[in-house]
Amino acid sequence: MKITFIHPPQWIPLNPYFSSVSLVSQLKGYGYDVKVRDINAEFYNHILTKEYLVNAINKAFNMQEPLLEEILKEFMPDKKQDDYSRDMQRKILKYSKIKEFKGPRFSEAQRIPEIIQEAVAIMKCKERFFQPELLIEAMNDIDVGLELAALPYFPTRLELHDYYTQFFRLTMDSIKECCFDKSTNMFYEFYDGIVPSLLEDSPDMIAISINSSTQIVPGLTLAMLLKEKTSAHINIGGNFFGRVVDALVKTPEFFELFADSVVIEEGEKPMVELARFVEGKLDKTEVPNLIYPEDGAIKANLKCHPLLLNEMQPQTLDGFPLDLYFTPHIVLSAMTSRGCYWKKCTFCDHDFGQYYCIKDLDRLIDEMKFMKEKYGIFHYEFIDESVSPSYLRQMSQRIIDEGMEVYWFNNARTEDEFTPDILKLAGKAGLRMALWGIETGSERIFNLINKGVDFNNRLKILKNSIESGIWNFAFIFFGFPTETREEGMATIDLVCNNTDIICSYGRSVFTLGKHTRLRDDPEKFCITKIFENDEEFSPSYNFATSEGMSPEEIRWMADLCSQKCNEAYNNPLWMFLRYREIIFLYAAKYGAKELQACKVAR
Repeated sequence: MKITFIHPPQWIPLNPYFSSVSLVSQLKGYGYDVKVRDINAEFYNHILTKEYLVNAINKAFNMQEPLLEEILKEFMPDKKQDDYSRDMQRKILKYSKIKEFKGPRFSEAQRIPEIIQEAVAIMKCKERFFQPELLIEAMNDIDVGLELAALPYFPTRLELHDYYTQFFRLTMDSIKECCFDKSTNMFYEFYDGIVPSLLEDSPDMIAISINSSTQIVPGLTLAMLLKEKTSAHINIGGNFFGRVVDALVKTPEFFELFADSVVIEEGEKPMVELARFVEGKLDKTEVPNLIYPEDGAIKANLKCHPLLLNEMQPQTLDGFPLDLYFTPHIVLSAMTSRGCYWKKCTFCDHDFGQYYCIKDLDRLIDEMKFMKEKYGIFHYEFIDESVSPSYLRQMSQRIIDEGMEVYWFNNARTEDEFTPDILKLAGKAGLRMALWGIETGSERIFNLINKGVDFNNRLKILKNSIESGIWNFAFIFFGFPTETREEGMATIDLVCNNTDIICSYGRSVFTLGKHTRLRDDPEKFCITKIFENDEEFSPSYNFATSEGMSPEEIRWMADLCSQKCNEAYNNPLWMFLRYREIIFLYAAKYGAKELQACKVAR
């Protein structure tokens, strides 16, 4: 029984993805022969080369004149862009982008291919990565390199952290269009080169993990190509499609084109059972969490209780391409707990499909020792919804007692139990960054969110944290139902007036997830109507409220936040490092306060 496990583009290629490591480890622990392919990491390494970029530029430049000829057939001076067909709009946009690189940005088109592999090398180098001027320049060069790589497919765009195609919508028709359209789908050429290697071992099952909307087109394109060429059972798992099961079971065409089955929610137990089905040891109806076509209908099997963390197989990185990731040190995702011990925030659906459980501390320490001894891993991101104060204290003390040299960051709630003593202990043990759920500067909104912590004590905890050598990252968002402009400004002021203890922040805009607690009691939040999204594969709803900011005001407020905070922080180094894994590595090397003091001259 051979299994090929694939992590497809597009995901930021900094580290192995947690669910891939977890599921591969589980299958291997049960004796299955699993071949790992992080196609995402392979893809970025493939396109960020001189040869690929030169070919992409030449291909794009050769399109300019034919595109112009087609555009001129329909062009009218008084015609607005929206008046053209969508296909013609794409051609106009592509022509304009190519013209930009053949004109004012021509020097970049000449320079970037020559230095792109050096830029990638800097991101992977243990010395030069930690030289800020070199790293920032390398990341900027990679940005342009990715622009050039996607130029023949514009208005498709690719970044280290994102992939999107203009006009793409989360509907079956749009998904099909983008998967089939070779003029905007930049993955066909790459997949043509790697599909034979994915099938050379004649796998019995191919598992493709799709965890975000950015992976939908590249992941399903690959699934479609594989489905055409093999009789292997193709399964799609990951976080995304488990949130839109209602749409999935109404779309038989999805299974005709892309997959033989879909596993939803936590997959460690279902994937092992699916493997047993594929090898003929179990009936398909007995595989939990499985969605599949049968007799002209889509069936959904009963769900199972997820495995406890202590029941799961230990992580292994055998087969993962550790040299392909874009950091000099792997920051390995791990868990001390799964699910959320608070589980009452009204806006959140992060723990959908999960049950709270804690990993035994002895097991955690043994696994961390193993990772360091076998793979040289000593940087971690604990992706728990939140690490509790009591577990943080016990873990920190154990790491100190064992004499382990490890560094990590984790999510946390600003609970009063995070005392100065616990934070100092954690800082001493290796905690270098904490991601705090600050959310808002309005006490009224904070109470509606139901965070369950003291609104007025949050800044004191952040002060104690930074004094313990821990970098404070604050999550904030705008647009919670009924939020006013004044309350939005209070959030901006909270960040801008506390840059000494809020080291960095991440802002977002509220969306009504299909599995949030707020969805169950909309009247309490002045939600007058919830609309079924016309994008059937969207994991969120549209809604209307009787109070609060309009969608336009919310977007304006979020933009204003970026503007005001940029002024308040005054060109800090962390803004140029961009990604929290990179900020963490810098904080681990130089210290939180030292990093906080670093500015970038402009």
